[in-house]
Amino acid sequence: MNRLKSPLFPNTLKEVIMQPYAFTCVQGGQIYLTPDVECYRAALDAVMGYDPTGGCLFYYNPRTATSRWMKERKAASRIVIGNHVFMK
Repeated sequence: MNRLKSPLFPNTLKEVIMQPYAFTCVQGGQIYLTPDVECYRAALDAVMGYDPTGGCLFYYNPRTATSRWMKERKAASRIVIGNHVFMK
């Protein structure tokens, strides 16, 4: 949702999600799995404006990420939620 608000990204939610190389879950096909109740709740929270990242635009899992760009990106604020690091 933060990317949708940013002028750096496409103008529709579908375009943001499907942007090439933006999300590994899209690249890997996980996006087509059947969502569970927790997924629906998280999506509803996001649509309703809940943002535990404080406006971050980027995220990665430091244990599985292969992109040097993400690992080397300097960010003023980093927020860790579960296995992911979020950055502005």
